Amino acid sequence: MLHGLGGSPEENWFPWFKRRLEPLGHKIINPQFPHAEAPSLTEWLRAFQEHRENMPEKTVIIGHSLGATFALRVLERLSAPVLGAFLVAPVSGKMGNDFDPLVKNFLEAGFDWEKIRRNSGYFTVLHGEGDPFIPLEQSQELAKNLGCRLVIVPEGGHLSKSAGFTEFPALLEMILMNTSLLSKNSSML
Repeated sequence: MLHGLGGSPEENWFPWFKRRLEPLGHKIINPQFPHAEAPSLTEWLRAFQEHRENMPEKTVIIGHSLGATFALRVLERLSAPVLGAFLVAPVSGKMGNDFDPLVKNFLEAGFDWEKIRRNSGYFTVLHGEGDPFIPLEQSQELAKNLGCRLVIVPEGGHLSKSAGFTEFPALLEMILMNTSLLSKNSSML
């Protein structure tokens, strides 16, 4: 699981997810990225290198906000595909707000959509209705580029703690229902 701008592994629904999935035999990797308040793609990639090199083939990546953008950057760099990726409240372009300068270095280079699609067997984009940061059109365009479905969560906001998401049963159900993605010894980032 990959946190976003100003985030941490202890925010939002991440701890709840971990408590729910580890007893089922899933390994949860939820790193703290450096300088989360003023993130650098280069620093985050360096910090993630150890995890990237040791990702089992049955990995599912879950990224929230800028963590979803970072997931796309990781997928561009993999030499072998993961099972799937869930991109929650993803930043994939200019948002038109004060956060744009902080995330610019994650977005400056265009995305290699072909390589990203090739490096994940499955994608789902989740967008909260009324997200104050991410325009719906951005999530729609991302889902189109990935060739995947877009799930709009009613009254979801940014799908974060501030929007009431300290638990996320709908996302957990989506993952667990897709039995082709998960098996007993899978790993989640």
